[in-house]
Amino acid sequence: MPPEKFQVGLVQMSATSDPESNLRHALDLVRQAAARGAGIVCLPELFQTQYFCQREEAALFDLAEPIPGPTTARLSALAQELHIVLIASLFERRAAGVYHNTATIFDADGSLLGLYRKMHIPDDPLYYEKYYFTPGDLGFRAFDTQVGRVGTLVCWDQWYPEGARVASLGGASIIFYPTAIGWHPAEKAEFGEGQHDAWRTIQRAHAIANGVYVAVVNRVGFETGDIRGKSAPGAGLEFWGGSFLCDPFGRVIAEASREKEEILVGEVDLHALEEVRRNWPFLRDRRIDSYAGITNRLID
Repeated sequence: MPPEKFQVGLVQMSATSDPESNLRHALDLVRQAAARGAGIVCLPELFQTQYFCQREEAALFDLAEPIPGPTTARLSALAQELHIVLIASLFERRAAGVYHNTATIFDADGSLLGLYRKMHIPDDPLYYEKYYFTPGDLGFRAFDTQVGRVGTLVCWDQWYPEGARVASLGGASIIFYPTAIGWHPAEKAEFGEGQHDAWRTIQRAHAIANGVYVAVVNRVGFETGDIRGKSAPGAGLEFWGGSFLCDPFGRVIAEASREKEEILVGEVDLHALEEVRRNWPFLRDRRIDSYAGITNRLID
């Protein structure tokens, strides 16, 4: 039986221009999270590199790997060694010309439980993800792990209530969002606080509306998309960190700074989740007979 309580580890980290160095650093930070008692650990979105989607460059497809592949072998071995559940976001090469932004979920025995392929793909200045990533085709999923049933979405998915709802209906007690989000330097003074507040608010709202824990794992630091000494043109991005864990009432249990690497560890209490859902029975009171319109782009 899964435990009634377990510790969640969130690894907020920065990235250098060297993918191998970033991977080794991430593995070390996972070890530190496990040493602090985390039974499930999540890394940020595309943690092996600086955020390369700041430009469109065909050569960068070479960063992608098959799954299973060399990186998943190392992640699997670490999960088995530490006896933890591990969530890691990778650039997946599915086939020639078909690539995904993919979260991998490893159980405590090192087995690859499954994949979540990012469903919503942004295309904004310095976030040119549609060039690199095919939209996910596996749906919004929940996975049975040693610590219980968990859901995993990725970054831009965090703005969509539908994804959080479906993962929750699938039985997830906690939803993880590996993330890479930050400020355009020229916009920070005018819009920065509002952007950060909206990002934090929407995810706390997912926790409240669905009666689940939500864990958000962002990167931190200023990046120019430097890969092995070659940067993107432009002003770069300042990733705002701020990783956090909140409970089904929307209360923030643990939260990182905006400026530095940190390992957050916080507790998930399934009894507390049950209590919140008994008092706020949103899932019970849903009018599933009246929501057909949600599958339309617009209702004209």
